[in-house]
Amino acid sequence: MDLLIPLIVATLCLAVGSILGYLARQSIAKKRIGTVEQKLQEKVSQAKKEAEIILSQAQDRASSIVSKAKTSENEVRDRLVRAENILLKRESLLDQKLSEHEKKENEFQQKAEKLKEVKENLEVLRQEALTNLEKVSHLSKEEAKQALLTGCEKEFEQELLAKTRKLEKEGQEAIENKAKAMIALAIQRYALSQAQEMTTTTVALPSDEIKGRIIGKEGRNIRALENLTGVEIVVDETPEAVVISGFDPIRRQIAKLTLEKLIQDGRIQPTRIEEIVKKTETEIVAQIKQAGETAVYDVGVIGLDPKLIQLLGRLKFRTSYGQNVLLHSIEVAHLAGGLAGELGANIALAKKAGLLHDIGKAMDQQVEGSHVDIGIKILEKFGVEKEVITAMKAHHEDYPAESLEATLVQAADQISGARPGARKDTLENYLKRLGELENIATSFGGVEKAYAIQAGREIRVFVKPTEIDDLSAHQLAKEIAKRIEDELSYPGEIKVNVIRESRVVEYAK
Repeated sequence: MDLLIPLIVATLCLAVGSILGYLARQSIAKKRIGTVEQKLQEKVSQAKKEAEIILSQAQDRASSIVSKAKTSENEVRDRLVRAENILLKRESLLDQKLSEHEKKENEFQQKAEKLKEVKENLEVLRQEALTNLEKVSHLSKEEAKQALLTGCEKEFEQELLAKTRKLEKEGQEAIENKAKAMIALAIQRYALSQAQEMTTTTVALPSDEIKGRIIGKEGRNIRALENLTGVEIVVDETPEAVVISGFDPIRRQIAKLTLEKLIQDGRIQPTRIEEIVKKTETEIVAQIKQAGETAVYDVGVIGLDPKLIQLLGRLKFRTSYGQNVLLHSIEVAHLAGGLAGELGANIALAKKAGLLHDIGKAMDQQVEGSHVDIGIKILEKFGVEKEVITAMKAHHEDYPAESLEATLVQAADQISGARPGARKDTLENYLKRLGELENIATSFGGVEKAYAIQAGREIRVFVKPTEIDDLSAHQLAKEIAKRIEDELSYPGEIKVNVIRESRVVEYAK
């Protein structure tokens, strides 16, 4: 019982405390809610004020923009009105001028009709006057004209004849003097130094001991070099020098460069000789291209096909009566250009035609026909202008000269070839005979290559071993010798040497 009473009291106290706590929390919560609502109202009021301010500012800006737009619109309207007024005034002026022009045109038409009428009346009066004159003189118009001319001719015949002869003489002298002056000036402006092409080339040796190595054991080195290059190597008592003999400048140059490289390398043997010859042939092709490009640059011709420039470079190793054809072509180009400049002709056309006038000689040993016709086909193939072909094809008078530039190229060609020391006929005939000798040999089937050596006293013919056997080689030599006897004229005798070589190559792996 004693414990129950305190427990009850404690329970009541706890209940009362809980009620009081709850009431206190409710009061605090109400106070806080009242504070938040007050703050929210204040923020809403502030936002309304700011919105009113922004709205007021926006209205002011809109009013300002509208005002400016109206002002700009008024200015544009004023400009348009002024422009319209100006256009109306101009239109009025144009209408006025058009009206005046039509009025003047009508007046001019009336005057033209009156003038035509007056002209017709004058023609009628003239015919009437002529008719009256014919009646009075008893002569027709043609008869009177003929009588007048006959009388004047008889009266002044001697005087006219004398003056005509005098004028012809003076004109001829003036033309000749002018032509000589032009030619002299063209030659003076371009005087090309040009040496005769010979048929031998000398190679300097560091010592005479190298001669034995060039010859080789039992002559195998010199024989391999001659067979591969198609020239004759002359090793004589000339100190520290050997002579390369051959009519083909390309072969001589290949042999010369090969010898120089072999001497520098020191390894002189048939296998090494063959390697050097192949490399040298490649270098010669590059030299030919460079020679063509140099010639084109020297003359100032542009727009040529690279293959045509390569053909032009081949002329460096081609001679005509001992004269180098490439140097001759450059000289003709400059002379033709100089003459064209003096006469007011097309300088570029004359130079281009002069440079290419002998291009056919680059292929005349491989293609049948004259070098002029071959040149025409080459230039047509590479799309060269028709005017250039017309100007170059007449340089030997095979075709008529159809333009002034053609005549100038013809004259320049003759000047270049006819000047003292430029050409030698006997040398050209000699080289031509050697070329014909090789052509006869290579015309037979199974022949790989042929070289004329010993100044044309011997021809070496290399045959394909798979096509020609030993018995056929004997027969081929006889047939070649028979063709040479029938078709060529030559002093002494010519040795036909047919060579058949079989090579067997195998690799150790």
